[in-house]
Amino acid sequence: MSASFSVTAVEGLPELREGDDLAALVTALTRLEDGDVLVVAQKAISKVEGRVVALAGIEASAQAVEIAGGEADPRRIQLILDESAELVRVRPPLVIARTRHGFVCGSAGVDASNTPGGDTVVLLPVDPDASAARLREALRERTGAEVGVIVTDSFGRPWRAGTTDVAIGAAGVEVIREHIGERDPTGYELHATRLALADEIAGAAQLVFGKLDRVPVAVVRGLDVRGDGRAADLVIPAETDLFR
Repeated sequence: MSASFSVTAVEGLPELREGDDLAALVTALTRLEDGDVLVVAQKAISKVEGRVVALAGIEASAQAVEIAGGEADPRRIQLILDESAELVRVRPPLVIARTRHGFVCGSAGVDASNTPGGDTVVLLPVDPDASAARLREALRERTGAEVGVIVTDSFGRPWRAGTTDVAIGAAGVEVIREHIGERDPTGYELHATRLALADEIAGAAQLVFGKLDRVPVAVVRGLDVRGDGRAADLVIPAETDLFR
């Protein structure tokens, strides 16, 4: 791992819409080099992939109305239910859910902030790893550079206040770095140490994204994290999940 690295926001992107060529927009604003990691906020990917939904076309079920409890829009709750594989915890109108991707997060990733406007919400990409792979290939075709791509979203964490960005999609990067079997300077053998590199990079990039600045893309330079991991590798399998 490098002793230093840089995280640079890609500023100047327009409000993204379905069908926009994100690779073209990014490469018009920044120069990419081999080994760079392009970090992209999930909403940027979801918007260009058409994962924006108007609430006007949603009919709420009785369950959604009950959970909303007069404090939330039951149509948004219905989308949360539709995007959920499992409801992990419900404290109306709040919902913690396991998505079809396996992510455990608030509202199954259904978000009403930083939307294109009107009564709309943004859903998670259908397959964030595939989204990252497509963007990586498009960047290679445009620049010739071998870069990694990480798609991020803001998640809360059990037993910790606040949110941090984590990787929900990845391509061309080492997602988890294994240290099991290595020895520390005193000779102690590590038995369980696995660094979630993609999550750490996502958190660093969030510092330049901001939450209100509409800067959804950053370039991380100076880290040697090339690999072939997927963000799906960060999901703990059910058989080893102690909290199920």
